[in-house]
Amino acid sequence: MRLAGKRAIITGGAHGLGAAIARRFAAEGARVCIADLDRAAGTALAEDLADGSADAWSWKLDVQDAAAWSALVQQVMLRWDGVDVLVNNAAIASGLTSIEDRSPDDWDRFMAINLRGPFLATRAVLPLFRSQGQGVVVNVTSVAAAGQSGIMDPAYACSKAGLAMLTRVTAAQHAEDGVRCNAVAPGPIDSALARSAYPDQLAMDRRLSRVPMARFAEPDEVAAAVIFLASDEAAYVNGAVLPVDGGALVQ
Repeated sequence: MRLAGKRAIITGGAHGLGAAIARRFAAEGARVCIADLDRAAGTALAEDLADGSADAWSWKLDVQDAAAWSALVQQVMLRWDGVDVLVNNAAIASGLTSIEDRSPDDWDRFMAINLRGPFLATRAVLPLFRSQGQGVVVNVTSVAAAGQSGIMDPAYACSKAGLAMLTRVTAAQHAEDGVRCNAVAPGPIDSALARSAYPDQLAMDRRLSRVPMARFAEPDEVAAAVIFLASDEAAYVNGAVLPVDGGALVQ
């Protein structure tokens, strides 16, 4: 199995893409911590994975809280004595809104969850990675970080663009510590989070008109790219942002 024995933290792991990643990681032999604000859903998923003989557990986590990250790292050390893979998946999204209609509080909330969260997560695990001499971070950014700007929410797009740059900075500064950091950049995904950004059929049709494959991605299709970047098959891939977008960025 491609992730046999690897210890992985997956943020936002209780629902949607995060849950698909958790299931795929467990199927590939990883030990999985499902870190999510929704503890009940995380626990249910962890129990389901454990019934399939996976080493899986859940932890209630607010990704924007530095103290919460310290507590999770302590728990990881108690349970696993380290961690091999961090997947920064937790995020919020919204429908298209103009800059003028975005409030400062809206902006700050997007930055706190979509960018501060991955920063705090990476900051928390880097000492463990350094002491182990190895570790992998996979960030979930978005095509919104790189293009199709006319149909993107400004706060969401800028938070995800910041995450793409955090990916590159982490890769450049910590390769010497044995750390790899890459990202996937999905287009629209068939999940509750993504669909919440398209409140009606007109909005959905407009979005899909910018995707040459003319459909939403299945969560498993994006999870497969995360598996690759987390695995030893990607041992020489560092600082990459891999589009999984049905061709959206080639338009």
